[in-house]
Amino acid sequence: MDTQQVSAPPCAPSPESGGRPPSSGVTHVTVRHTAAFTVVGNHLARHRTLSLLAIGLAVHIQSLPDGAKIGIRHLAARFPESEARIAAALRELEATGYLRRSRVRLADGRIVTRTVSYNQPGAETPAVSIPRPRSGQRTTHVPPIAPPPAPGPMAPPVSPSPPPPAPNAAPVAHGPAPERPPAPDPLPVLLPAPTARTAPPQPLPRPQAADPELHRSASALLADLRRLTPQLTLSERDIETLTPGVVTWLEREAHPDTVCQALTTDLPVPLKHPAKLLRHRITALLPPPLPGAQDLAPPQLPGRIVIPLQNCDLCDRAFRSRHPGRCRGCRTGVHTAA
Repeated sequence: MDTQQVSAPPCAPSPESGGRPPSSGVTHVTVRHTAAFTVVGNHLARHRTLSLLAIGLAVHIQSLPDGAKIGIRHLAARFPESEARIAAALRELEATGYLRRSRVRLADGRIVTRTVSYNQPGAETPAVSIPRPRSGQRTTHVPPIAPPPAPGPMAPPVSPSPPPPAPNAAPVAHGPAPERPPAPDPLPVLLPAPTARTAPPQPLPRPQAADPELHRSASALLADLRRLTPQLTLSERDIETLTPGVVTWLEREAHPDTVCQALTTDLPVPLKHPAKLLRHRITALLPPPLPGAQDLAPPQLPGRIVIPLQNCDLCDRAFRSRHPGRCRGCRTGVHTAA
């Protein structure tokens, strides 16, 4: 009964770990990579302020080749996280220096986002020119370079003796060497997006005749717009500039209520430039002139001859003739009894 019965074999050390396994925690099984691997520093893998999503996103970006697209939509389509979480993780990487994004205008006028990934923020990087991307967002990895070795003891430099002057050579004035122009910046220059319009505004319509009464009515109409809409409060200079256009409306027999309705309907919110809006509406909504009285007459049919009526000089009877005079009965002396 003194023989001990063993039901389970003792735990043996793991052959992969090369020694005795730890009593708790993680045990690493390390296999050396020979292809398709990325070197990540512990300063990123063990970062204390970055979130786990930001650390994983930084590792994924550093594993991508140059020119790969890393936009928020591309990453959201690749991973199950939402666009909001991926955008927050990218902002964390920008705040800690692992990522830098900037808006750049290309030679053809398009604006793209340039993304630069740093695997070791704060390290010195070589001043190399980054090629311009052709489309979309691009990522460029800038690896750090090792600092140059400390210089050792060197002998004092010996200034070389100047060469003997050539015969019959003009004397050379020794002075300070001309300054070399600074090297151009290899990085692209960020340009603001164009906001000003290129096409000039259309000119205001001008009246055909100077009518002081219409000019006073147009000026009063523009000054009275602020009572209808407080946003259309104009200065005296704006009223003086816009008055000829309103005079053209009144000259074409447009009713003042029609002019007010055309200038005050469907105003944008907020209205930043009321004078520019009124100038555009006065020019673009100008009604055509009404047709004249000669245009209202019905056109005559081609080939139809109408002989007018004339009154006889003797009997006052009506007859058709091209010229006034006597009727046929008075000319022949024959009259029928009434």
